[in-house]
This record gives sequence, structure tokens and C-alpha cells, in this order.
Amino acid sequence: MSKQNKEEVLDKAVKDLAAVTDQYLSRLVKELQGTDFWKLRRAYSPGVQEYVEAATLCNFCKTGTLLTLDEMNATLLPLSDPSVEPLQINILDYILGLADLTGELMRLAIGRISEGELDFAEKICSFVREIYRNLTLIAPEMDDSSDMKQKMETMLQSVMKIENACFSVHVRGSEYIPLLGSADTSYPLLGMPDIE
Repeated sequence: MSKQNKEEVLDKAVKDLAAVTDQYLSRLVKELQGTDFWKLRRAYSPGVQEYVEAATLCNFCKTGTLLTLDEMNATLLPLSDPSVEPLQINILDYILGLADLTGELMRLAIGRISEGELDFAEKICSFVREIYRNLTLIAPEMDDSSDMKQKMETMLQSVMKIENACFSVHVRGSEYIPLLGSADTSYPLLGMPDIE
């Protein structure tokens, strides 16, 4: 996704996410309706975490905000039979999905930096840092924190990669080679004039 194709990519992402919801999540909802789906969570949890990651990434790219658990669960209600308890994404799967989201946002931020969109990368950095900060308060209180512990370490690495990339551009920005396609032919590399 870049400035040039953002709308096109987001339109496709929204359609793809709707297709996943219609084809897979609705089937999961129908299969688990009327059962004690909380006890079966381990069987479908990894898929739900991936769904949370995709939905929250799509929402962030569209609005710059976090899709909340309540908002996500509200989209699942129409898939359920109103006469039985609706399948809802639980807080643990949501948090684990958010942890995975930070890795995708790290890749997006690095890509935006390479395209010269430092402001957007810095917005991503603040957003990921805030998610990490809030999850550090929750993770120690979790009963089954083995998955979360590993994801917290990976999340911290993502935060550091984004911060280091943004910092490097600020501190050493004059040393970076201009973006491909730039019309600037007299770009100094490490203070040396261009060699013709």
C-alpha cells in the first residue's frame, strides 16, 4: 500500500475481509451455535486471532484507529441465530490478535519510510507503542500467559524496529539515497559529491 494505490488496496482489503467473514466466520458461528463454544476455543482460536489481526489492520489503514472488541463482536451478531447465545470473540483471542497486528504494522511502517512517508510511519510508531504499553499492563495478570509472553517479546521487537527506523531517518536522513524515481541527481552520499 502506498499513497498512489491506498484507496484501491483498501477497497480490496475490505472486500476480502467481508468474504472471509461470509465464508469462514459465518460457518464457524453456525457450527458452534448451541454448543459450549468457550470450551472449544483452543480448536478455533488461531483462526480467530488471524481474523482479529486482519480486521484491526484494515480498520487502522482506513481510519487510523483501533477496532475495539465490542465493535468487532457487533459485526458477528448478524451471523448468529438470535434464539441462542451468539458466538463472540473473547478478550484473550482479541489481545493475541492485537499482538500479531503490531508485526504487520511494523512492516507497513518500514515500507512507508522507504517511500518517504515518515509522518505516517511515526503515526504507526505511536499507535504500536500505545498498544504495547497497554498490553504490558494486562499480560502479567493473564492466567494462560505462555502465548502472550512470547508475543510480548515479538511485539517489543516490532516497536523497537519502528522506533529505530524513524530515529535513523531523523538523525541520518541527509545520508539516505533519494527515493527511486527522484529527480534529484545531485544527492550527497556520506557527504561526498556524486561521481559522474
